[in-house]
Parts: sequence; structure tokens; C-alpha cells
Amino acid sequence: MTLSLTHAHGDRITVAHEASGAELFAYVYRPEAAWEAPKPYLHPLRTLSGATVTDYRPNDHRWHKGLQLTASHLSGQNLWGGNTYVHGEGYLELPERVGSMAHAAFDEVSASGDRAVIAERLTWHPHDGELWADEERRVEVCDVDPEAGSWTLGWTSSITNRRTEPLRFGSPTTHGRPAAGYTGLFWRGPRAFRDGRVLTADAEGEEVMGGQAPWLAYTGEHDGRDGHATVVFEHAPANDHTGERGTHPAHWFVRSDPFAAVAPSWAFHDELLLEPGATLTRGYRVHIADGDWDRERITAHLKERPW
Repeated sequence: MTLSLTHAHGDRITVAHEASGAELFAYVYRPEAAWEAPKPYLHPLRTLSGATVTDYRPNDHRWHKGLQLTASHLSGQNLWGGNTYVHGEGYLELPERVGSMAHAAFDEVSASGDRAVIAERLTWHPHDGELWADEERRVEVCDVDPEAGSWTLGWTSSITNRRTEPLRFGSPTTHGRPAAGYTGLFWRGPRAFRDGRVLTADAEGEEVMGGQAPWLAYTGEHDGRDGHATVVFEHAPANDHTGERGTHPAHWFVRSDPFAAVAPSWAFHDELLLEPGATLTRGYRVHIADGDWDRERITAHLKERPW
């Protein structure tokens, strides 16, 4: 068996790669501070050599926790955490708008060979605790390649609106702040990854912000040890249902200054509307690799791993 799984019930699930001895990630589902919009997250997330590629509660944004699914603006509520952006007033401390995503149950927690699966049910709540949505989530290790020095994390979430009115997914940009379209799956990189390199198949650096591409890669250099790591984010082709009401292709949110962050945003430029009883499904892959990968190597790696 290549992968092992340890479940500390009520707290976290840790997946390790036995051959390398690296703990690949911890999936933490215990509730945390209300102001930080409690929700499950992955941290630490590591390469096969054991290098950490996520940050946790940085001093600039305490609610940034590794890799997590978020909703920065949801029908007037903030399931992202911390201050809420209000057009014309900036970021305000509005605790009555800060909601949560709560663990409900696990349908599967398993590891066998080179695969590990965490299938979870969650509930989404505004600040007053009302049920707004149910989520079915599947997080899995779907590819371990010691020769390439990489492994792949799959993430699929299906969110069903349980309200009697539409859920409106937005972002600071849909509310008036330029180039701040963060919402949905969100990664916060280590502090050392500031000023890292950002690539897509045909763009690089600042021009990537708000644009569209099948994948985006972020490369950073470690503190405390020599070397680099590359994290490649893909959104599933099935995510993009252009022409259907309420859905549209993802646009990338990315920063390398003043910190490293990536999100394939559901609602960068425009709100996404989810009707009562309807389900929004989004799938992603995150490839975590040791080394400073260039565009050619990333393209070849992904070509060998079709959806």
C-alpha cells in the first residue's frame, strides 16, 4: 500500500505517502473561530518530498487556511471570513454577515494503493444558522508519481440551494472592487512564495488576473530548505456550461504580491445565480510537484493525464 490514512475523529484526516514518508495533507473539519467563517480546509498540503505549499491563518488574513472552498459574497452573507467588502466603504467588520460551512457526515473515508478518498456531506449557513445549502464533496488523491516528483488532488463539490429564493454567488469585484474576484476554491500559498511565477498555457504574470484558461500554475521558492515547488490548478471541462442560465466559465483570481493566492472563481466579473432546489457542481484538480516546472513540462504532464 502506497498511501495510508489516519482519522482523528472530530478533528482531521491525514493522508501520507508511505514510500516517501511525507504526509501529503491534513483535511481539518473541526469548527474554528466564528469570525473566520468556520469550514473544512486542507493544511498542511505538501509535496512528495515533504515541502509545505500552503499557509494557515497568516497575520494579514487570519481566515486564509490552506486550500478551502469559500463563498466571499453569498446573497448578502460572507462565508469567506473576516471583513466584508462594501462598495464605497471598503472592508468593514460586519460579524452579522459572517456565516459557516459545517461538516455533517462522511460517506467514505478510505485509502487503497495509490488512491485515497474523503467523501463528505456539509451544510451551508448564514450568520443566524438557517440552512441555505447542502454540499456533497469528494476530495481524493488520484495520482502519485514519484518519478515526476508529483501527486494530484481531485476536488468535486455539488452545492444544492435549500432556500425558497435564488442563491446569488458574488465577489468583491461584482460588488465594485476591481481585480478582486475571489470566491469558490481558494489556495493560500506560504509566505515564502510571494513574488512567485504565475503561468497559463498562453499568458504569464499580472495579465492572467481575471482571464480564462484551462489551467494555471504557481511556482515558489521555499524558506528553510533549498528548492522550489510548483502547484498547478485545473478546472474540469464539465464546469463550463456556457449558455445555460446561472453558469459560465471560470475566471482566474491570482496574486503573487503581497502574498501567493489562487482561485478559479465562480463569480469574478458577474454574479452566479443558483435557483431554489438547483445544484451547482464544480470539479478541480490540483497537481503538487517538487521543482520549478516550466510551461513545456506542465503541458506535457497534463497531456498525459486527461480528464
